[in-house]
Amino acid sequence: MICENHTRVTEFTLLGFTNNPGMQIFLFILFLAIYTVTLLGNFLIVIVTSVDPVLQTPMYFFLRNLSLLEVCFTLVMVPKMLIDLVSPRKIITFVGCGTQMYFFFFFGCSECFLLSMMAYDRFVAICSPLRYSVIMNRSLCLWMVLGSWMFGVPVSMLQTAWMMTLPFCGPNAIDHFFCDGPPVLKLVTEDTTMYEMQALASTLLFIMFPFSLILVSYTCIIVTILRMPSATGRQKAFSTCSSHLVVVSLFYGTSSLIYLRPKSSQSLESKKLLSLSYTVITPMLNPIIYSLRNNEVKGAIKRTVIRNILQKLDKFKSLM
Repeated sequence: MICENHTRVTEFTLLGFTNNPGMQIFLFILFLAIYTVTLLGNFLIVIVTSVDPVLQTPMYFFLRNLSLLEVCFTLVMVPKMLIDLVSPRKIITFVGCGTQMYFFFFFGCSECFLLSMMAYDRFVAICSPLRYSVIMNRSLCLWMVLGSWMFGVPVSMLQTAWMMTLPFCGPNAIDHFFCDGPPVLKLVTEDTTMYEMQALASTLLFIMFPFSLILVSYTCIIVTILRMPSATGRQKAFSTCSSHLVVVSLFYGTSSLIYLRPKSSQSLESKKLLSLSYTVITPMLNPIIYSLRNNEVKGAIKRTVIRNILQKLDKFKSLM
């Protein structure tokens, strides 16, 4: 459909959270602090799992990639959101909106599959511990991570390319803080039934399929743990996957409420809050969860910090 008697939209206005200047400053400071913690926490996980010899295992290899994904995921939305909170013109170009939407879908879908790969890793570790090093070899881990990143390509290309070819001839105000699919779709000036059917099918395939793999993996894990004779063994086995379970629950719990519930069941403000939870809050919490609930990560952080302090002391002594 061509925009007859109307000019095709070339830019969008992101309405964000509020028009109150005082509240915008407060939100800017709050989200800037959260974003800083997110970057520091995830980069700390990346550095520690890369340099500490104790953490050179498949579990921490996947964790390192999860932290990289979280950094990329937040980079797509948070800097633009911070700029809009202090800018009088909350404008994003048509191409910029499509680019943001593409990378949002790409990193979001990749994280879904990476979380399922991490669940499989825990499944092998608990259900087949004697064969763990053979099954989870370096080559397989590399292919699993590469596949997780690449699985985001087809769904993001399909969703974004189809969306951007639809006619935008009328209003250009997106009632959201970034270019997400549902709020942008509301601005399309033709019937979007086919696109919505495709989007639902993509959601079920690329989000619920890895979630199903996670459910199957943890069902087997729980059965294996319950069959363990000693309480100490059960507690130790559960502790190895508890952090991952919390992360999965946070990510899928909030995102599924957005993409799997009917449009009319939620207000726009509640959708913004839910989107905020899995795009801003969850990436900040992930490194905290893995650090607080994992003695190996806490020990590695301490060793890394102490090592850096000792190196600086040695340099200082050599200069004296």
